[in-house]
Amino acid sequence: MNTDPPAAQVPRSVGRVLDLFEAVLGAGECNLTAAAAACGLTPTTALRHLRALEARGYVDRNDDGAFSVGPTMLRLAATLGDDDPVAHLVAIVQPHLDALATETGESTYLAISDGSVATYVATAESGRAIRHVGWIGQNVTLDGTAVGDALQAPGRAVTRTGAVEPDITAISLAIPVPGRLGVTLSIIGPEHRFTRANRLAHEAALVRVADRLGEQLGLGAAVAS
Repeated sequence: MNTDPPAAQVPRSVGRVLDLFEAVLGAGECNLTAAAAACGLTPTTALRHLRALEARGYVDRNDDGAFSVGPTMLRLAATLGDDDPVAHLVAIVQPHLDALATETGESTYLAISDGSVATYVATAESGRAIRHVGWIGQNVTLDGTAVGDALQAPGRAVTRTGAVEPDITAISLAIPVPGRLGVTLSIIGPEHRFTRANRLAHEAALVRVADRLGEQLGLGAAVAS
């Protein structure tokens, strides 16, 4: 049995290509300098790999030299249609996010993770004038964040303050799902509103919603006993 970590099984040249591809997708559009810096590569090396991706249509390059998602990737994404698992998950989770935002008065999020980073893919915004917004499509590290720590202990609520943005508190809970995809629900808002009493109430609300969602997904109770 191969016990090497997944990253160790990827040839360096392939890893560089994938890193660049992910950097372009994550940025939406970026130039050569930004893509190379994001991956710790020289511009010459980055350009060689990006040209290969461009030749296969996975990235596109405009007249200013900026790279973005290419026609091949768009075509492949379109073939998923109604079978897109993320879109299906978002459709199921959105009503739960809406209910959680109404109950807590804070913005709520759904994030998915491939084990390297987490990406926020759905939200229900708080109705308050001062509220947290703007994380849809954002990638966050798993190191020291509420999402990352929650994924290490599925079914348990984890609270972190200032891990991604100063003065912002996040409470996250990972739902144990089959396979390698990590799925978390989060309540996020200004630190000053997360008093101990509010935090405990938010954690309890998150647990209830996660359990209902787990049952809907056929997973049983989502929260560890």
